[in-house]
Amino acid sequence: MLAVLGAAACTLGASAIAQAETSDVQTAWRLLDYMAVDYGGAVSGGKIKSASEYSEMTEFAASVSARLATLPPTPERSKLIDRAARLQAVVAVKGSPNQVADLAHGLAADLLKAYPVPLAPAKAPDFARGATLFAQNCASCHGPAGDGHGPNAAKLATPPIAFTDAARARQRSPFALYQVIDQGIDGTAMQSFSSLPTDDRWAVAFYAGHFAFSDVAAKEGERLWKADPGLRQQIPDLTALAGLTPEALAKDVGVDKADAVIAYLRRHPEAVVRQAPGSLDVARAKLRLSLAAYRAGDSHAARELALSAYLDGFEPLEPMLTARDATLMGHIESAMGEFRASLQQGRPADEIATRIQVLNGLFDDADAALSPDAASSASTFLGAFTILLREGLEALLIVVAMIAFLRKAERPEVLPYVHGGWIGALAAGGLTWAVATYAIGISGASRELTEGFGSLFAAVVLLSVGIWMHGKAQAGQWQRYIREKMSHALSRQSAWFLFGLAFIVVYREVFETILFYAALWTQGNGGVMLAGAGSAVLLLGVIAWAMLRYSRDLPIAKFFAYSAWLMALLTIVLTGKGVSALQEAGIIDIAPLDGGIRVSVLGIFPTVQSMGAQLLMLVAVAGGFMLNRRRAVVATTG
Repeated sequence: MLAVLGAAACTLGASAIAQAETSDVQTAWRLLDYMAVDYGGAVSGGKIKSASEYSEMTEFAASVSARLATLPPTPERSKLIDRAARLQAVVAVKGSPNQVADLAHGLAADLLKAYPVPLAPAKAPDFARGATLFAQNCASCHGPAGDGHGPNAAKLATPPIAFTDAARARQRSPFALYQVIDQGIDGTAMQSFSSLPTDDRWAVAFYAGHFAFSDVAAKEGERLWKADPGLRQQIPDLTALAGLTPEALAKDVGVDKADAVIAYLRRHPEAVVRQAPGSLDVARAKLRLSLAAYRAGDSHAARELALSAYLDGFEPLEPMLTARDATLMGHIESAMGEFRASLQQGRPADEIATRIQVLNGLFDDADAALSPDAASSASTFLGAFTILLREGLEALLIVVAMIAFLRKAERPEVLPYVHGGWIGALAAGGLTWAVATYAIGISGASRELTEGFGSLFAAVVLLSVGIWMHGKAQAGQWQRYIREKMSHALSRQSAWFLFGLAFIVVYREVFETILFYAALWTQGNGGVMLAGAGSAVLLLGVIAWAMLRYSRDLPIAKFFAYSAWLMALLTIVLTGKGVSALQEAGIIDIAPLDGGIRVSVLGIFPTVQSMGAQLLMLVAVAGGFMLNRRRAVVATTG
């Protein structure tokens, strides 16, 4: 009992420390943001404009230094403390507002990098909900129009902020407004609204931040947002939007353009969320956050963000990029795996940053490859043709081998189960496409897990089937099998097993093919895509016919021998693909092999885990085949 109480006390103590740390970081950030915006009201031209304002600025600067000194030690803390002291010194000598603003903003940004705290809403804020809450809780002081002239404004010692002040609004981010809503402002009538749910506080922050920007500007901002990919790249997610000030954006795109885009996104933050799935902008943003978390010492968060960069940012684009430039896709996939491996190995932060630079360069190449200008009828046809041929061939080989075996074994009553399996897989694939298109999205993790576990299941089954077939190819074994089995049909359990195997191997390939074709379809050239798919189906049909026709005349021993080697090869291929997919899903760690080759069609990926698994399968196949030969020798000599 004492141990339990002690553990509980430690847990509560750690939680309290973490909360205190977060509170200090948030308060310090809020003070810095306030100084950056309001210092100009205290000092001008090296002289004090308002003694009370200047006293407040001096107090805030000292408070920032004190709070930073209490934060847990990190490599960055001493530098932050030195910069806070520098800020205090500039305030003490009545430095210029621009100098103080630059120092305060820079220190605030680096503070969040060193000590990450929740910076963005979990979902897009509800603007209409924000309007309702503002009217209920804020309008009495700030005014219904946010101009600071509410019914109670005249009664307050400190005038309420006018959100319509464009100059001030350009320096405030939604995160800054959220912080004030969350914590209030000491010594003023602005109380904390921390009792409101987090989503509601964010809704009010975004609503309060829209007043300085007109509806006309918002309409222009919508046009700019939809037409300019560069803007969407600069603001890839809610984290970027929540921390962005119009002033910061204006440095890159100009004041008018920045005001218009901010006007639109403050009213419609969901526009940022809509672009997120399957976006290289998301991948870039997640990698930046991963590096920030890594520098702050939170390696677990860094790894999770790196995995999200792949699954949520890059993986949904793999089908299209594979169709356009399979080599580039392979390079990016390998580089992202190596990046995650570097995080796991605890490599230096500078090395991690260098890997991100390399990935960003590859992402730029991918953007060019994925641009509408890069699409052509020839590339669409070849993409559709090669995708279906590649994905379909593996399943075709397995299903045709099953059908040929049943014909050789004179088991026509089981053929409907095999046909039912692959036909059912095609139907399930169509249903998957409909659900993914019209109901819910299929996440990157779901795609990788489906491929990974499906491949490994098929590999294990094919291993046993291949060894069994190899055994029947040995001298005398087939005749013995015929004598034992010809008198009765395969059991219902075995028939359903063949149904399940046919379903799994075909659905796995159909699932992948659907994702590729859905991506191709969105790029236009639908007729050309269908022509490519039709050509691949025709070629696969010819291959199936040739295999069945040739296997019919093949001596039974050779048929089993060839089938056994085919199953063995597919076992090793599927093992490599399965392990690689689970690595991409974050289930299995990644240990890259320097200088290793990558041949995805053969399931060869340069990692210790995937090649190690293939080696184990190779040993299992070799062991099974050797045991079969030994048994055949014993049976012959005995």
